[in-house]
Amino acid sequence: MPDTVLADPSAPGRPTARRKGLLGGRVPLARLRDLALVPAIVIIAIVGQIVNPVFLRADNLINVLQTMSETALLVLAQTMVLIVKKMDLSLESTMGLAPGVAAWLVVPAGAGHGLGLLPGAWAVPVTLAVGALAGAVNALLIIRFGLNGFIVTLGMLIVLRGVLTGISGGQTFFQLPQSMLYLGTAQWGGVPASIWICLVLFAVAVVVLGWTGFGRSLYAIGGNVDAAKAAGIRTDRVLWIVIVTGGVLAALAGLLLSGRLASVASAQGDGYIFTVFAAAVIGGISLNGGKGTMFGAFSGILLLFMIQNVLTLAGVPAQWIGALNGLIILVALTISRITGGQAQE
Repeated sequence: MPDTVLADPSAPGRPTARRKGLLGGRVPLARLRDLALVPAIVIIAIVGQIVNPVFLRADNLINVLQTMSETALLVLAQTMVLIVKKMDLSLESTMGLAPGVAAWLVVPAGAGHGLGLLPGAWAVPVTLAVGALAGAVNALLIIRFGLNGFIVTLGMLIVLRGVLTGISGGQTFFQLPQSMLYLGTAQWGGVPASIWICLVLFAVAVVVLGWTGFGRSLYAIGGNVDAAKAAGIRTDRVLWIVIVTGGVLAALAGLLLSGRLASVASAQGDGYIFTVFAAAVIGGISLNGGKGTMFGAFSGILLLFMIQNVLTLAGVPAQWIGALNGLIILVALTISRITGGQAQE
């Protein structure tokens, strides 16, 4: 962000210049640090092909992108939240609860652990509505009541996980209606619909963040919320939109996963938040707010899933892949300290 973001709000004659600095200009699609991931992706592709010739086959690459698409939507949501200097740990639980509530209400009683209260056509609207509600509760507690975002979303993570376990009885919902299966199984132009959805949403996010006043206001709020308010940005409204949108994206991610697996497990989404933060940090998203691009975020999650796929094809046990995610976060933080002059705390 321009230096004017940090201007003294009380300085005379500065409001006009400050507004121009906060809202004027265009945010870069990608910064130098983001582009550094492109060679890494190419190197991993070469290594993967050497490890196993299957790696660069079209069906394997499509499989990587499809399994990545669900987590990528969580990364998209978390990126927006981090840019405004907030944090949402509850996204992984929303990913499970939103489709879980829908399945609970539409799956026939006695034939999939549901209640059968609503027709199958209601599944998608209910899923998205639950995601929006979860985001709204987070926003209410964080913005209206001024509670710590980390603690609020940690509590919501536990509450939502408990609610899903309660309504499912610890079992898995199955025999889902076609409306819940479609997005996770459909092929558009020979490519899974979930991949198209992921790419389109990231493209929209790139445009919004880079070319609109709303997108620039996110960076302004994350850089200096007081200066953003002084520049006339309705910060509370922007934060509400970002947090609620994050909940809806998490619900959509859950819908894609449920459709692909044709079920909703009581532990759906459990542990995903660690991968989400790993991808965000790798992609150059600052935990201090106001920095990072969607290109970087997408590159981060793509690189992470490519590494996981290479390890899988090489026969590395899945348990070690989890350990790798933590190691990547530590390495990324170290690199950020060396290249940026400060750690992303």
